[in-house]
Amino acid sequence: MSEKCNLCPRECNVDRQLSNGFCGVSDKVRIAKAMLHFGEEPPISGEHGSGAVFFSGCNMRCAFCQNFKVSHCGFGKEIPVERLSEIFLELQEKGANNINLVTATHYADQAAKAIEIAKPYLKIPVVFNCGGYEKIETLKMLEGLVDIYLPDIKYFDEALALRYSGAKSYFERAFAAVGEMVRQTGKYVVNEKGLMEKGVIIRHLILPNCYKDSIMLFRHLAVFKDSVLISLMRQYFPCGNAEKFPEINRKLTTFEYRKVLDECEKLGFDGFVQEKESACGDMTPEFDLEGV
Repeated sequence: MSEKCNLCPRECNVDRQLSNGFCGVSDKVRIAKAMLHFGEEPPISGEHGSGAVFFSGCNMRCAFCQNFKVSHCGFGKEIPVERLSEIFLELQEKGANNINLVTATHYADQAAKAIEIAKPYLKIPVVFNCGGYEKIETLKMLEGLVDIYLPDIKYFDEALALRYSGAKSYFERAFAAVGEMVRQTGKYVVNEKGLMEKGVIIRHLILPNCYKDSIMLFRHLAVFKDSVLISLMRQYFPCGNAEKFPEINRKLTTFEYRKVLDECEKLGFDGFVQEKESACGDMTPEFDLEGV
């Protein structure tokens, strides 16, 4: 890591050896869990699970985060880059379909080094699972190392991005990031086993009272519809600091979800949907340092 950290669009410009950035963590890689995860999209989880590595801290720190203990509280254990590369290979040994880097933007440089160390021995794709608030320069550090990008594009409206994530110019940055991801991977490829080998899946978690924002988001992202898959998530339920925002302090309604789904179908997107029952805590892992 350079002396001053500017890995994400927040450009904190702080020396993370001395103090934490907005992400809430130092320059030492901190991991909360490494596991076979079955809660991702079908071509990511497959039958054997995705080899998910949950990084502590986050450059988004959304008020409603379902992984609050990790993203806001920084729960985890510090490990060297060499240990991170070993974890990748251990997950592969356990039968993981891929190595899934969950919220690693603020550790992108160390993650790249760990992948480079493990790459000669990895026979499975690497997934970069992020909040979409990325810098092109940082993504280019991952070119040739990451096979699949899994950005959760959260907001179109600047006011929403500032209110819930304090993220200035969020959609502008996220839109450019998706373009770079598609440039690197090309059109998505799913093999005969139904597993994704390369490409981009754009995730979007619909928020209560925000379905119109979701519709605008997908209308703008439609330029990528022939190259990407989408994952339309309805798993939102109030957690984290959501109770501080009355307008999102409830679950999503079927009406709200249906309005966005109808628009995505009209726009010609292909991808995945979630059942109403997903709006619970069952999809959130127990963060207990497993596999670290």
